[in-house]
Amino acid sequence: MPGIDQFFGRVADLRREGESFAIATVVARRAPVSSHMGDRAIIFADGRMEGFVGGSCSREIVRRQALEAIRSGSPRLVQVRPDAEPGDDGESVVVPMSCGSKGAVDVYIEPLARARTVLVVGLTPVAEAIAKLSATLEYAVVRVVRRDELRDVGESERVVPLEELGGFLDGLSAAALAALDVVVASQGHYDEPALEAVLSRAPAYAGLVASARRAAEVRVVLSGMGVSEAELADLHAPAGVDLGARNPGEVALSILAELIRQRPSPRAVSSPGGFADPEVVPAQIAIDPVCGMEVEPGRHAAEHAGQRYSFCCAGCRERFLGDPAAYLAVS
Repeated sequence: MPGIDQFFGRVADLRREGESFAIATVVARRAPVSSHMGDRAIIFADGRMEGFVGGSCSREIVRRQALEAIRSGSPRLVQVRPDAEPGDDGESVVVPMSCGSKGAVDVYIEPLARARTVLVVGLTPVAEAIAKLSATLEYAVVRVVRRDELRDVGESERVVPLEELGGFLDGLSAAALAALDVVVASQGHYDEPALEAVLSRAPAYAGLVASARRAAEVRVVLSGMGVSEAELADLHAPAGVDLGARNPGEVALSILAELIRQRPSPRAVSSPGGFADPEVVPAQIAIDPVCGMEVEPGRHAAEHAGQRYSFCCAGCRERFLGDPAAYLAVS
């Protein structure tokens, strides 16, 4: 298992990369079990797991519960118990495990969804205010300015030159683009070229900071540049909820209020979460004929009488092969 600094460094990297995943931590145990207090694993939305939280049986239980936590956006305490009655009260889940050791383990699973990303175009007071308020809400922020303006943007901010905006957007995955909110706040300096690049890629939200009159003029220019009517229909212009905003901070607040109203965040997550529904890959489920556990097909498998059976561990597989009829009669 990696050290704690290495583990949380990995978590920080994944957050910066916009991954959806869950952290599983062993918070209680009763011997004999192979896991220890504080053992951790990262489970990705495609079912991959990095780290250790127990042997083959509990590992598969944690994997399935983590995928459900990512899908729902809610953390859960998973209690793996020998011969227990299954239960789920919304916050804790009891999962029976009747094979192998008679130990027990509690694993806390915390989902971290893909971070909501706000791309802010422009080097104006309103653009600055949108970026700062977005960061306060723990959204990922990307600034877009002309190449000759790069020196005027804070060193800690992620910045994309306007001249490279199309390539940047093309490099995003479909899920990342579907989670992207774009606000063009250059206030006349390069509204049209930025919007031409943005609208053709169909992000989740595209807004223009402008008066109603200026917004109408921009639409005419964009139409002449070849932007389709369908793409123009997706443009929020003027951007923001009408709050009577006057100063840059109030304008930023009105725009972020529109983003939240349009696509509310998922159910509360105790750590900073994101916005987009992650691309969770549903796990295929089979029933171990020996212990009755739900397992992923293929990890431990055997064929009998032309039928393929899956098992939670090698021990269950060997017991089945020793006397298939005994277990098939029960199932």
